[in-house]
Amino acid sequence: MRRAFLLKNKNRHDLKHAGFSSLCHLVSWASGTIAMRMKLVLWVGMGLFFAGTGVSAQDEKPWTLEACINFALEQNITVRKVGLSNLSLEYQSGQVKAQRFPSVNASVNQNFKWSRPGTLNAATGEMVYGSGFDASNSTSYGVNANVTLFNGMRLNNQIKQSELDIETGRYNLENTRESISLSILNAFLQVLYAEEQVKNSENQIESTTQQVALAEERMNLQVISQADFLQVKSQLATQKLNLANAISQLAIAKVNLMQLMELPVSQNFELAKPNLDETLNQQRLPVVQTVFDTALAIKPQVKIAAVNKEIALLDEKIARAAFYPSLSASASVGTGASFADNGSEDSYFKQLDHALSPAAGLSLSIPIYQRKQAKTSVALAQLNYQQAELSELETRNQLRKSIEQACQDVLSAQIEYEANLENYTAIKESAALSDEKFNQGIINSVDYQVSKTNLIVAESQWLQSKYNLIFSYKILDFYLGIPLTL
Repeated sequence: MRRAFLLKNKNRHDLKHAGFSSLCHLVSWASGTIAMRMKLVLWVGMGLFFAGTGVSAQDEKPWTLEACINFALEQNITVRKVGLSNLSLEYQSGQVKAQRFPSVNASVNQNFKWSRPGTLNAATGEMVYGSGFDASNSTSYGVNANVTLFNGMRLNNQIKQSELDIETGRYNLENTRESISLSILNAFLQVLYAEEQVKNSENQIESTTQQVALAEERMNLQVISQADFLQVKSQLATQKLNLANAISQLAIAKVNLMQLMELPVSQNFELAKPNLDETLNQQRLPVVQTVFDTALAIKPQVKIAAVNKEIALLDEKIARAAFYPSLSASASVGTGASFADNGSEDSYFKQLDHALSPAAGLSLSIPIYQRKQAKTSVALAQLNYQQAELSELETRNQLRKSIEQACQDVLSAQIEYEANLENYTAIKESAALSDEKFNQGIINSVDYQVSKTNLIVAESQWLQSKYNLIFSYKILDFYLGIPLTL
């Protein structure tokens, strides 16, 4: 899997070769940054105001990663839809299995008949009809049953296929849950990253604020020029702008996580702070084949592909059943009674007893010529099986490629983290030295500002590499079947 963790808020400022040609340009730039900061702060404030209209289900305590994932899996619409689909598959499987049993039907018929009685006139040979009608009625009862004895194993294969459909549904649900869990992990780390960016920006502002106060005193003593003072002040304005951006990114990251969880947006939404330092740079050396073998045995997408191939094979067997005869048995029993107004009949129950007529039979259907329907169905089923084989191979290959990428991401992330940590440590020491030199008047404000900017960039790069490393480890754990926790 390619690393999906694309950390935001990459505000890097490279002012190493930048300079200010005049005092007016410097003041204009500082004013512009302040104006931009105010706009962003206003935007973020409005966003938080509207975000606060939601109600959180867990406002009273911070959310852990496990709590976020569990809540998302309970509330996610896709997961619930897949669950209903699986329930539908179970009903369908039960219906298919019931085809083994006979079908039994009962029938009751009640008929009424009216006729005008007539007599034959012997002298004239004509029928003489009376003025009234004679009425009669009859009742019949019947029960019949029918069962298929043999149909080329079609029914047995359909039952097996329905059971495999249920199995596929379970794997689909598991695959959906895994996908959502990874999305929650990504969004969760985004929030943690954004929170650290805000904290770092606040620390930078606190430090620079002290430098501005010192620079103002030195300017009043005419130790430095007004231009040098304004450059230090503009650095503070830039850092305030960075803070506004960081707050904005944090608000966006929280909203994104809450929306993924199907949780109403709330200002009170807070995350539990895990101790991530314990998971940093574990110096892993993952072996692709070992991870791949483990993933093949547990990943739902692989199981889905394998089951789909079995279903396609059963489709071919079901299609071949059309070449075989089908045998079915039937049985029935019927009885009835009738009455007329102008005659005497046996009693109702006596007639039912005398008219009882059981029957049984066998029916054999032999296919002779089906206009190539059976042959075409078999040929299409064979093609579908070949496609299922290719789909399984494609799934395995894609899994192998994703694992190869994940293993390489871990190795690269470990190297990048160490390099950025070393770079950040060195620049942090250099920045501390620059602070002392600036306080003593050894370096000018431009060099001091470049030092500060380099520190901000190095800290941002180190922080980004930190979360990239964490995410890379979690992706590797995902393929090894280790639960997603922080």
